Amino acid sequence: MLTTKIKNLKFPELPYQYSALEPYIDAMTMEIHYTKHHKAYYDKFIAAVNGTDNEQLIFRDMLTSMSKFAAVVRNNGGGYLNHDLFWKIMSKNGGGQPEGDLAKAITDAFGSFENFKNQFSDAAANRFGSGWAWLIVDSSKNLKVTSTPNQDNPMMDVAEVKGIPILGLDVWEHAYYLKYQNRRPEYINAFWNVINWEEVDKNWKNAQ
Repeated sequence: MLTTKIKNLKFPELPYQYSALEPYIDAMTMEIHYTKHHKAYYDKFIAAVNGTDNEQLIFRDMLTSMSKFAAVVRNNGGGYLNHDLFWKIMSKNGGGQPEGDLAKAITDAFGSFENFKNQFSDAAANRFGSGWAWLIVDSSKNLKVTSTPNQDNPMMDVAEVKGIPILGLDVWEHAYYLKYQNRRPEYINAFWNVINWEEVDKNWKNAQ
């Protein structure tokens, strides 16, 4: 996706059934989130660049110079990208902990997996309003936890802490409100049961 011209970007298929992540993420939330919210971000993003010189840009190049673009491009382009990563780093067979080199890298960066889990959960819980929590690889190839507001992505030049995201959690209310209402910490705790660490490991290796 990142190396694709914007005019050639497609709306991705959800890699599992809406009910696959039950009981942690309910089927109705998944269906609305994917078919309404994610699809709307994609449609509005493409509509905003369609017929302009911007549709010839490589998506990564747009992200790294996002401050130059209108809010409609930033918000919807980010929403399109963020959700594509979000679906892929979850699985019905997820949970547990990473293994191998990624596990070691997390321990080296945070002291232990538990420390990382607490730091990531805190970033998600304390993001004011809508946004995302991230595990990123920064320019020095170090792992860091960060968060962004709204649909910003750490690859954007507007991000306070920049890097390549390998794990992300959506903390917009539409991601959890039907099941968890205002109990965001409960939703965050549930997320650890569906993380697809094989996909996160692949993202980490690609970011190297």
